[in-house]
Amino acid sequence: MPEPAVTTAATDIETVLREHGAMLARIAGSYESERARRDDLLQEITVAVWRALPSWRGDASLRTFAARVAHNRAIDHLAREKRAQGDELDDHHPDPDASPVQHAETQQRREDLVAAVRRLPLGQRQVVVLALEGFSQNEIGQALGLEDNTVAQRLSRARRQLQQWLQGAA
Repeated sequence: MPEPAVTTAATDIETVLREHGAMLARIAGSYESERARRDDLLQEITVAVWRALPSWRGDASLRTFAARVAHNRAIDHLAREKRAQGDELDDHHPDPDASPVQHAETQQRREDLVAAVRRLPLGQRQVVVLALEGFSQNEIGQALGLEDNTVAQRLSRARRQLQQWLQGAA
C-alpha cells in the first residue's frame, strides 16, 4: 500500500495525536476490553488516521474526521475479531481530594458505565462514545455518515438502555 503524501503542519499525524490522541484511545477502549488488543486497535487507528490525512478536505473538523476514521477502523477490527467486550478504559484521572471510598465508588460507576456501553448494539455504541467525547449530534452525524434524526434516535434508545442496565447494577 502506498504511503500517504506529506501533509501540512496543521494536519500532520503528530498534531492529530497531540490534539485528539486521548479521544482515539477512548474510542479504541470502547471497542476492545483486553489491554493488548486495545493497544493493537489503537495502533491500527493511528495508522489509519495517518493514511487518511491526505484525503481530509476540511468538510468536517479534523476532530470529526479522526473520529470517523477511528470508528471505521474499529468496526473493521470487530468484524475480524468477532469477540465479546469487557472491562475498563485507561483515561481516568481520580480526584486527589476524594477519599478512598469515593475513589472506589467513582471507579465502580465508571466500570459499570463502560461495561454497559460495550453491551450496546454497535450503532448505538458509536453515537454514545462520540456523545461522551462531547460531539454534537451534527458532528456525530458527520463522523458516522448519519442523519441528525438517526443520531438522535440512537442516542435516545441507548440512553434508555444504559439507564435501565445501570439502575439494575445499583
